[in-house]
Amino acid sequence: PAGYEAQVRPRSGLAIKKGITVLNSPGTIDADYRGEVRVILVNLSQESFEVKDGERIAQMIIARHEQAEWETVNALEESQRGAGGFGSTGIQ
Repeated sequence: PAGYEAQVRPRSGLAIKKGITVLNSPGTIDADYRGEVRVILVNLSQESFEVKDGERIAQMIIARHEQAEWETVNALEESQRGAGGFGSTGIQ
């Protein structure tokens, strides 16, 4: 329903035991999506891995989310961060 999304997340046991995890995690499935749900997996191990029918490779939760209403402005207020991007706020 509107105001909710499904989130696809990795299974911790599969990641620890086999090195298999979900890319783009959590993956978002919008409330109005009607297609087949697919999961993007990555194998971080040196061993081959084949997904078998019925195997649990990910987990999905349903989460409520807010929908922002955007407002057009002519200028933004200054902030301490400014336009600093990746790494600009330090690590501590």
